[in-house]
Amino acid sequence: MPRVRFIPVLAVALALTANAFAADAHPVVSLWPDGAPGSAARRAEAEHVAANGAVSNIHNPTLTVYLPSRETATGAAVVIAPGGAHRFLTIASEGYNVGQWLAAHGIAGFVLKYRLAHDDSNPAGTPQPYTIEGDALADAQRAIRLIRSRATEWHVNPAAVGILGFSAGGEVAALAAMRPAPGQPGATDPIERENSRPDFQALVYPGQSGKILPAKDSPPAFLACGANDRPDIAEGLPAVYLRFKEAGVPVEIHIFAGVGHGFGYRPERPSGSSSWPECFRDFLAFRKFLSAPTP
Repeated sequence: MPRVRFIPVLAVALALTANAFAADAHPVVSLWPDGAPGSAARRAEAEHVAANGAVSNIHNPTLTVYLPSRETATGAAVVIAPGGAHRFLTIASEGYNVGQWLAAHGIAGFVLKYRLAHDDSNPAGTPQPYTIEGDALADAQRAIRLIRSRATEWHVNPAAVGILGFSAGGEVAALAAMRPAPGQPGATDPIERENSRPDFQALVYPGQSGKILPAKDSPPAFLACGANDRPDIAEGLPAVYLRFKEAGVPVEIHIFAGVGHGFGYRPERPSGSSSWPECFRDFLAFRKFLSAPTP
């Protein structure tokens, strides 16, 4: 009996150690070095990391940077928004693992820690300090601007910067695509001079699919979900696909049989959905986002 219990504990410990290394081995960049708007009073609070690696109590939004080698770099860059019902971030399988895969395949990955509208760390009954459309969206927009502002340093093409979101992060990614903010040429902060429109969007089992309303100038879209997901996603995402088609926006969809919600990317647990990163890379190649970086 003791041996049966020991093995899972050891496996969990090793997995958490690997996930911590995945984050710690890469630079972490604050989106707002002087503090995110509306978060200054709490930015010094420590983040909460659960036993399963989920992160909450985020008041200093950041990007964890995964860069490919100069020899393999394609110039494409992807902001990665993990999910977690806006209560926490499932940052390993929907963040760090994805960043590692992208970098290994020539694509710069930037894992976004965005502020949470229903943060688990806030005491029950107390007002939530953030909103999805106010703060989480602002973090995603700022992330895209930041990458463009440092495109030369990170060897990425500023015209090939997109966003990939999972579940609640898919909701944030869709908002970033639907509500692009132009750059402000006269801004004292050079990051704010950059446009926040993503060049492409990837929505993987996104939340609030009924609110995803593409326009004719929306960025090309990659959509993916599991056939066994809840109806608003397994049936709602095909409806989103049709809305993109009707708007004349390039789009493709992948529905994986026998798969439910939250599959993310787990190389240690292959499943029927494990090929979605290759499908995503093929989408980027077909849309000509993969090329040599801009000098």
